[in-house]
Amino acid sequence: MAGGGGEGASLEYTPTWVVALVCTVIVSISFFAERILHVAGKYLLKKNQGSLFQALQKIKEELMLLGFISLMLAVFQARISKICIPKGWTNHWLPCHKQDDDHDHDDHDSDQHTKSTVHVVFPAIRHLLAAASDGAGYCGAKGKAPLLSAKALHDLHIFIFVLAVSHVVFSAVTLLFGGLKIQQWRHWEEAILKKEYDPEEALRTITHVQDHAFIRSRFSGISRVSLFGWLKSFFKQFFRSVSKEDYTTLRLGFVMNHCRGNPKFNFYKYMTRALEKDFKKVVGISWYLWVFVVLFLLLNVYGWHAYFWISFIPLALLLAVGTKLEHIIIQLAREVAQKHIAVEGDLVVKPSDDHFWFHRPRLVLVLIHVILFQNAFEIAVFIWMLVTFGFKSCIMGEASYIIPRLVIGVFVQFLCSYSSLPLYAIVAQMGSSFNKAIFDDHVQAGLVGWARKAKNKGMKKPNASVSNHQGSPLLRAEMVGIQLQSPATEHNGTTPEIKPTT
Repeated sequence: MAGGGGEGASLEYTPTWVVALVCTVIVSISFFAERILHVAGKYLLKKNQGSLFQALQKIKEELMLLGFISLMLAVFQARISKICIPKGWTNHWLPCHKQDDDHDHDDHDSDQHTKSTVHVVFPAIRHLLAAASDGAGYCGAKGKAPLLSAKALHDLHIFIFVLAVSHVVFSAVTLLFGGLKIQQWRHWEEAILKKEYDPEEALRTITHVQDHAFIRSRFSGISRVSLFGWLKSFFKQFFRSVSKEDYTTLRLGFVMNHCRGNPKFNFYKYMTRALEKDFKKVVGISWYLWVFVVLFLLLNVYGWHAYFWISFIPLALLLAVGTKLEHIIIQLAREVAQKHIAVEGDLVVKPSDDHFWFHRPRLVLVLIHVILFQNAFEIAVFIWMLVTFGFKSCIMGEASYIIPRLVIGVFVQFLCSYSSLPLYAIVAQMGSSFNKAIFDDHVQAGLVGWARKAKNKGMKKPNASVSNHQGSPLLRAEMVGIQLQSPATEHNGTTPEIKPTT
């Protein structure tokens, strides 16, 4: 047979110019995409954006994972479609109500198949996966049903693609808009750095705690009551989550606790570098997030409206994170207000891990990671269903459930970008230790190398020739007012333990 089946001719009877043309187009598109990522990486390295470059590498890893999944689906499509199960098993836990009349069901499926725009958008993938369509006939001859049909396998393939792309895109959008919000704080930092600082004059100044703008805005009046303090924190995240007084006070608290020897320390630059380093963790899809995907797909049963209820998870988590971050600022103000009536010099808060959940500031980053992924999952599911099955398909659900899902998704994306992420960027620095982003990338490499050598030499102190070297990490650390204490210990798995000079 020259035909090679109902799906058309095989490669044995396909013109070579057609095969060469299709391969040329596919290879050209793939090479063009790879060149774009390569040029973007070189640009980031040229601009000394090492953290964003690492985030780009993380995106490449996700694309590689996506390609591997596509390869696995393509290679094992025939075997998967020929795995047979009893027909009765296919009548339970369905996303759509199964028609009793097989003829009506076939007509409905054919109509959905005709309306699907996937035939236009993904013709090559559809043709590739359709080769396993004989699985239904293979299992039908045994009186059974295929575990997963070629059409369902094809739809699943597209879903994984849309999910990966949506997560990367929405994470990047969140960082972009959050960065634009944080940039508004730059002029506060510049004004502080331009201001002359006289330590002796500062000590002669007496600051009345209750009259300080930071205390009045955060811990005064009804907000002194714990319950009202939490309520104030909840509503504060929606408007002016970080004021100038907040930024100035939190910045001074960080500088005085971590780099007292350098009052002109550029806190804004450090904070943005730390946020960029955290972004590379957010953009990836961890194993536990894939577990969430499998669980959500399992719960998509007809009549349960699971995706509608799931959409409230990222919203609830985001509101909880925003409230907690705002309340940490109130706790910092409360500590000062309850211990002092007046202080010498400027008002200084005391950063501490005790203010964070389970004394772990990094836990907030994990929650933000989950929030962004779940929100991207919700939007990706909607896009996938719309493109694959159409808006009026049964799997899409009722409009009364779809519209609230979209509204919640947009709201979560907006709130996370303009409020929660900037709030996290500054409050995350109020822990007991600090991020290794406080050093430049080449200094970080030098510190890590020094720490390893010191550990291998039995924790011996570096000799004078190292500490006096013009470009040594020790000298650069002293320039920012920081002293190395224990080279073998790492804080939160990111940097050697570094304590402030007292």
